[in-house]
Amino acid sequence: MLRWVLIFLVVAVIAAIFGFGGIAAGAAGIAKIIFYIFIVLFVISLLMKLLR
Repeated sequence: MLRWVLIFLVVAVIAAIFGFGGIAAGAAGIAKIIFYIFIVLFVISLLMKLLR
């Protein structure tokens, strides 16, 4: 999942360099959402490991 965040981040940066505002904003938004999902799953995984 972190791989997808990095892919969308690169797409957003490249689109921002070339001036495609809508594409850059969309890719950055998707990257943020996937990143937050990754963080939540990581925290849940840590909590489950600590409870065992």
